[in-house]
Amino acid sequence: MKKILLSIVTLAVFQSIQAQGIEFFHGTFKEALAKAEKEDKLIFVDAFAEWCGPCKKMAATAFKDEKVGKYFNDRFINLKIDMEKGEGPSLQDKFNVSAYPTLLFLNSKGDIVNRSVGALGADQLLGFSKGSLSKIDNSKDFEKAYNEGKRDPEMIMSYVRALNRAGKSSLKIVNEYLLKADMTQPITLKIIYEGSTQADSKIFDLLIKNRAAITTLYTEPQVKEKIEDACYKTLENAVQFKSVELHKEAKERMKTNVPNRAEDFALEADMKFYKAVNNPKDYCKTCETVIKKQGKNDARKLYNTGKQMIDAFPYDKIVLTDAERYLRKAADNGGLSEYHYWYAHTLMRLGKKKDALIAAEKALKTAKESQPTYAPAAEQLIEQIKTQGS
Repeated sequence: MKKILLSIVTLAVFQSIQAQGIEFFHGTFKEALAKAEKEDKLIFVDAFAEWCGPCKKMAATAFKDEKVGKYFNDRFINLKIDMEKGEGPSLQDKFNVSAYPTLLFLNSKGDIVNRSVGALGADQLLGFSKGSLSKIDNSKDFEKAYNEGKRDPEMIMSYVRALNRAGKSSLKIVNEYLLKADMTQPITLKIIYEGSTQADSKIFDLLIKNRAAITTLYTEPQVKEKIEDACYKTLENAVQFKSVELHKEAKERMKTNVPNRAEDFALEADMKFYKAVNNPKDYCKTCETVIKKQGKNDARKLYNTGKQMIDAFPYDKIVLTDAERYLRKAADNGGLSEYHYWYAHTLMRLGKKKDALIAAEKALKTAKESQPTYAPAAEQLIEQIKTQGS
């Protein structure tokens, strides 16, 4: 019985993890085109080969990332195609795929909107996808119709979607529409939903006020994601304009409306904001809280936090000293070549040449044993440490 229960729990956990990432469409390419046209979405294609190592790594990491999953599942028809099986070879010729993975964004006619070759990390993949969306900008057509006086709800909805997809602000159009709109109509609630792009807006207030009604038109996860996206946009504005008020408002809106995400969001918000306003002292305090709450003995979390600190404040000794501590624990607990490499790199920046050389040699040894792609970088770092100050 215990074994059965353990199997059930393990399966549930596995399915939960899988659900966090990208959900791929299982139909044919032709069916994907039809679905993309019906839902007014782009198609994301992972063109891969079964033997491709970087493809497997990306499938196990970036494609399973929760943020990536949320973004892609809502906005794209996602398709994995083995270029050496089934309809793959014909599509390989059609899209001129010669290396793996090749990542494509296509419109509903099958035309290439954007292309990238090689494996991408989660953040890189998100950036690539957002850049691809911005290439599809038909908002000018709707702008012309709008200026000619066409203001029916369906047209407004399409205009707002086009603006949002192109990365342009739709707030003015939505606000103007809502001045005379019937707030009880489903189409009005849908426009409020589409127009809630940032948490520091009256439209967002209407989304929250009408949340129950809007949830009947969408789903609770979709509405929750919309709220989170709006909070992230306000945080983005806070970082861009170095606004203390917007930074505070983004955290408060998340805490009030998505309380189970509030703590993690606040830590992420603080790290981004303190980096933007060049406040290494509070940045370090936030990183310490992150490690205590999320990754005290988690090698990957220790590594990611230490790496972020180096990227944020590459020459600040206080930050580098804390990053050294986290990276040392990551190297001791995780043992990966990249962990030893960045630990060595940080020691070198702090002038600890002897310790840096030992760590770099461990990085090279580990690379040769299990991660050969890291070996050249480790060898280069060893040479750099040896010649430093000579």
